[in-house]
Amino acid sequence: MKKRASGIFLHISSLPSLYGIGDLGPNAYTFADFLAEAGQSYWQVLPLNPTRLDNYNCPYSSHSAFAGNTLLISPELMVGDGLLESAYLEPIPEFPKERVNYEKVTTYKEILFHRAYEQFKKSNKKTEFEDFCARHSFWLNDYADFVSFKNHFQGRLWSEWPKEIRDREPSALQGLEKQLEPVIEKEKFLQYLFYHQWFKLKNYCNQKGIQIIGDTPIYVDYDSAEVWTHPEIFSLDKEKKPVLVSGVPPDYFSPTGQYWGNPVYRWEVLKQEGYDWWVKRIGHNQKLFDLLRIDHFRGFVDFWAIPAEEKTAIKGRWEKGPKHQLFNEVLKHFPGIQIIAEDLGIITDEVREFIRELGFPGMKVLLFAWTKDLPQNPYAPHNHIHNCVLYTGTHDNNTARGWFESEASKEERERFCNYLGREVSKEEVHWVLVRIAMSSVADTAIIPMQDLLGLNQSARMNHPAVPKGNWEWRLVPELLTKELVIKLKEMTELYNRASQKL
Repeated sequence: MKKRASGIFLHISSLPSLYGIGDLGPNAYTFADFLAEAGQSYWQVLPLNPTRLDNYNCPYSSHSAFAGNTLLISPELMVGDGLLESAYLEPIPEFPKERVNYEKVTTYKEILFHRAYEQFKKSNKKTEFEDFCARHSFWLNDYADFVSFKNHFQGRLWSEWPKEIRDREPSALQGLEKQLEPVIEKEKFLQYLFYHQWFKLKNYCNQKGIQIIGDTPIYVDYDSAEVWTHPEIFSLDKEKKPVLVSGVPPDYFSPTGQYWGNPVYRWEVLKQEGYDWWVKRIGHNQKLFDLLRIDHFRGFVDFWAIPAEEKTAIKGRWEKGPKHQLFNEVLKHFPGIQIIAEDLGIITDEVREFIRELGFPGMKVLLFAWTKDLPQNPYAPHNHIHNCVLYTGTHDNNTARGWFESEASKEERERFCNYLGREVSKEEVHWVLVRIAMSSVADTAIIPMQDLLGLNQSARMNHPAVPKGNWEWRLVPELLTKELVIKLKEMTELYNRASQKL
């Protein structure tokens, strides 16, 4: 990562848009302009994979590790590309301005996608589409099959499909593919659209001096194209049901631990295959993003494996991960790749040493700094190091103002103010934390958009203990003021983090 830089954390779904959810259209370009004008170098986003209504629209829970979220496709860009008549966008439903109503957005966009696909079939874009399909065939064919088959079988888990389809018998697959050919091609078309719009935006950002930080969850969902297609690399039984699943053990915060439920990897099988699936996944993401944050990086060193029949994480056990064997392959294929290791939570010395050996930056979070052991706390400003990415908070935290107003204990607020040598009000706490982040020795500072704006806890992106109501916050465009640009730019320049493009 470049020395002394900063950026803003804002997921695509949180952008302003007339169509109910942030997308890859004009407002994304406006936000890139805002970043550039304010001297920023990075735009960090959440995973771009498809979300699901039945899993509360969580971007970390997807039925594909490679596909893009079609809800982020811009209707305006479809019009610009001649795939939709502008009249087809009307009437635009009454969408909430500050939240995403995923069900309403899905219904509306599916109508637009149907019309765009019908128009596409009459267009002269077939060669470009066929080229896309050929370049992405290693995942696209299986993904399009999976989504189409799942709809065909009324949304059932892939392990509950007819045995010959579940087990991918060639003749059965070919028969169903022929039967569902138009549906399968439409799924491929939507991925073509997503990637076309994404790379157009990414190129624009790069030309503006903005690099995009993407996010990759370490695990994939059981009910996903990857597990159906590559069951041998996951911990499954003969009936293709999970044997061992992921999570974290009980700790001070949770007496039963966390039961995530994703099937864990069979690392010994992956090793025999030269870690080919992981190399392809990393390579795919390297093209999508300029830098890649890998969630739960600890799992490459050791991971908590829980018997699938358990209801909690209590009876799990530690298993060893691939460590250097995997990353030797990754770095051999992608020398110079820029990876951020998510190392929050309980981290062992072995994990820290592994990350240090790889040279990857870890993460620091300012909201975690104000504990009883403040002098020794690694998140406290005086303990920061150069090679890390510093956040005021992450998508799983309250906003800075929300934390100060309603989550921090009286003692934490007192320590915070004592550390600064003055009283801090709730109206200014966000700028105080932004200034601490910008002035830190950490090479990279990333500020969630909610903290830059000083929004309260109603703007929180995710509350891990609450399944519903997450991932919905949206930016109101009027908040991107000229005054905000000037203030952020001045602070960025003051602490020597300004983009080289300025």
